[in-house]
Amino acid sequence: MTLLININCINRVNVDLEKCTGCGECVNICPVQVYELGPNGKTNLVNAGECVGCMSCVEVCPVQCIAVREM
Repeated sequence: MTLLININCINRVNVDLEKCTGCGECVNICPVQVYELGPNGKTNLVNAGECVGCMSCVEVCPVQCIAVREM
């Protein structure tokens, strides 16, 4: 797999916790470990500043609770 990373780009990651089911798909697919499952069983952002904007998390989320926007 090849990832193209724009190091001059900053991405904003948002998770709608009311929609999140805690399935962990975003945790499993993120290449830079932006997410982890918290004690509440929901996705927590732990390294949001590391997001490379690959959108894998957005594509894999079954309830569409993740948004990634370039700033």
